Amino acid sequence: MAPDAFERLRERLAHVDADQGWFFAQIAEQVVEQRKARGLSQKELAELTGTTQSAIARLESGGRPPRIDTLLNIAEALDCELIVDLRPRTRPREKT
Repeated sequence: MAPDAFERLRERLAHVDADQGWFFAQIAEQVVEQRKARGLSQKELAELTGTTQSAIARLESGGRPPRIDTLLNIAEALDCELIVDLRPRTRPREKT
């Protein structure tokens, strides 16, 4: 994904929360990279994961944060591990 496209994706997802937007943009970028590295089209990945090409396109463009079960199916189709890592925050969250 080109740097400009990555930044646009990050901005689009930023409405969720700045940190979450960045997180989802990173996931989208990794899906694109892994899919292309395997020579798969969005349609082919969709068929392997039991979803639609438009759902893969929305995920890759930041149209909607992916569900965990969708990510698990994508990871399986791409022969990747899906790693979720919960860590304590390095700075306290501001109360609103």
